Amino acid sequence: MSERAIEVRDLVKVYSDASRGEVRAVDGISLDVDCGEIMGLLGVNGAGKTTTLRILATVLQPTSGTALVMGRDVVGDASGVRRLIGYYSSTTALYPRLTTRETLEFFARVNGYRADRVKQRVESLIEQMDMGRFAGVWVDKLSQGMKQKVSIARTIVHEPAVLIFDEPTQGLDVLNAHEMVDMISGFRTSGHAVIYSTHILAEAERLCDRIAVIHGGRISACGTPAALMGSAGSATLEQAFVKLVTPPGAEAR
Repeated sequence: MSERAIEVRDLVKVYSDASRGEVRAVDGISLDVDCGEIMGLLGVNGAGKTTTLRILATVLQPTSGTALVMGRDVVGDASGVRRLIGYYSSTTALYPRLTTRETLEFFARVNGYRADRVKQRVESLIEQMDMGRFAGVWVDKLSQGMKQKVSIARTIVHEPAVLIFDEPTQGLDVLNAHEMVDMISGFRTSGHAVIYSTHILAEAERLCDRIAVIHGGRISACGTPAALMGSAGSATLEQAFVKLVTPPGAEAR
C-alpha cells in the first residue's frame, strides 16, 4: 500500500475584500495524495488552485480545516513541512546576481541539505538536467527556458518527498515544456508525491494519475483522466473539463 503523503480535510480560506465582502477562495476542499502519485489540479482562473497550493506550501494559513504533509501539520509544524516539500511557482523569484550553480547551492543549504553533500548533489543535478553550459552564468543573463529549468532544479535540489508545481510549463516553448513534463513524470517512479496545477489539459491527461477539478473553491470531480472523461461522456479531457465547470443550462444559452 502506498504511503499517504498529503491529507487535506475541509480546507477553507476566506479573504475580506473591500468591494466584494467575504470571499471564500477555498471552500471546504478535502484531498489525499499518495507517495508515487501525481495529482493534477485543474480549474479556471480564480477557482482556488493556487490558494490551495500556497496553503500546502505554508505560504498562507487556512481559515479552517487541516492539511498534513507526511503527517506534519502545515500550521502547527510549518518549518517541518518546509523541509519536506519543494514548491515551484511562476511568481517565485530567483536572485539575478547568483549563477545557476550558486543558486542551487544556496537553496540546498537553506533547505537543510547535508552540508558535506551539497556540492555533489548540485553537480549531479546540473548534469542530470543538462545545465552545464550555463552553470556559471548569472541568472539574469539566462533565457526564460533556462530560468525555468533553474527554478525547477531549485525546487528539487534538497530531495524533498513532496513536490508542488504551480504552472511549471507556463511560458515555455513546446520542446522545453515537453522536457519539463518528462522530468516531472520521473518523480512518480522515484516515489515522490506530486501536486501539479496546469491550464494545459493535454499535459494533465498525459502526466497525472488522478485529477481534481476545482470550481468555486470546491472540488467538483476527482478521478483518473479516463474516469473523468467517462463520467462526463466526453472523448477528451478538455470536453470533460468544460462540462464540469459549466453551470447547467449555460451552454444552451
